[in-house]
Amino acid sequence: MHSDEPIITLYNAVWIIFFVLGLGTLLPWNFFMTATMYFTSRLKDQDLSLNHTANMTDAASSDTRNILESKFNNVMTLCAMVPLLIFTCLNSFIHQRISQKLRICGCLAVILGVFLLTAILVKVKVDPLAFFTITMIKIVIINSFGAVLQGSLFGLAGRLPASYTTPIMSGQGLAGTFAAFSMICALASGSELNDSAVGYFITACVVIFLAILAYIALPKMVCPVFNHTRPPSVNDPTAMAQRASPRCNGSGEKGTAAAGGRQSPSVLGIFKQIWVMALSVCFIFTITIGTFPAVTVEVKSSVAAGSAWDTYFIPVSCFLLFNLMDWAGRSLTAVCMWPGKDSLWLPVLVGLRVVFVPLFMLCNVQPRSYLPVLFGHDAWYILFIVLFSFSNGYLASLCMCFGPKKVAQHEAETAGAVMAFFLSLGLAMGAALSFGFRAMI
Repeated sequence: MHSDEPIITLYNAVWIIFFVLGLGTLLPWNFFMTATMYFTSRLKDQDLSLNHTANMTDAASSDTRNILESKFNNVMTLCAMVPLLIFTCLNSFIHQRISQKLRICGCLAVILGVFLLTAILVKVKVDPLAFFTITMIKIVIINSFGAVLQGSLFGLAGRLPASYTTPIMSGQGLAGTFAAFSMICALASGSELNDSAVGYFITACVVIFLAILAYIALPKMVCPVFNHTRPPSVNDPTAMAQRASPRCNGSGEKGTAAAGGRQSPSVLGIFKQIWVMALSVCFIFTITIGTFPAVTVEVKSSVAAGSAWDTYFIPVSCFLLFNLMDWAGRSLTAVCMWPGKDSLWLPVLVGLRVVFVPLFMLCNVQPRSYLPVLFGHDAWYILFIVLFSFSNGYLASLCMCFGPKKVAQHEAETAGAVMAFFLSLGLAMGAALSFGFRAMI
């Protein structure tokens, strides 16, 4: 019984490390997305305004924002998701040529540098157009490197038992919750928006730095325990983690492939085995990013105009609630995996999520020109957000867990990379559709 304790400790430690790394993959994007109030405040310029005389409090009835403000959410989403797709695809080719350590640590280091620059720019006066351009370039950079980071991490997890994918998905869910909670705390502090933004972005830097330390600690935890425990077994999480560690096998991913004596897995052959999971996760994120945040962030409270709730409505109801329920959905897969990987219910439930697009369009989105408001009360919006976010987290996590498990063990890493590509494809398609969804309202 005593001999099993290092294995249990290792399993828990590696689980936590994967959780922290999952947190690090989506934290940068979520911090940028949640800070839209700060970014748009830096874009206000009367010379660019479409309506010089209107007051911002009249925004519910007419669009008084300048062109940079009005298009910020859509352009931000597009600048995030298109590079994410391109570099996720690129990662499928470079993951066998660039070491795992360089890909993961290098990407985290670049993202850390971008956030340090963002924190510094809070105190630097920049022209609105220049600030808009710089912000979009930073978003392109963090999502490009974030794509390689995410693809590498899912590829690594694909070589481990399915239980190791859950902490990554759960950590990604917490990233949004953490970002939303940090923004609410910044608003509640009563500080000037710029002062709050400095602390907000520095907080992100600290978390990303912890993710770097977590990855560095991974092989140090795995190798000593592996070398003093029982021989490798395909059912042994210790052995599986050892195989995933480049320091333990001496040659990284190339060494693993060579040791198996197999040819490189065929991407097309793997896709034929996991296409249902791949297309499902693509559709999930197409619907999610098509409406969140481009449409959902434009909903106005109908019961608390001018009150404190009006200030917190979007940070709480849109960002915090979405990310809490998304995190809950992702985390539930640790104890429940229904429907199964071969069940028809999974793609059916994924397809039913399309109903959320018209539901959010018919909420109190302002300004609007074409569609009526059928769900004006805040309670309707909150109910839709809860169902929308929980289903996103739960179904996406199921797909990402099941995908690599539908192929042979030596094909699992490539399957994980394929799943990450289709996840990113869904994000990019959703970003493109978000322009059309918002224009239809």
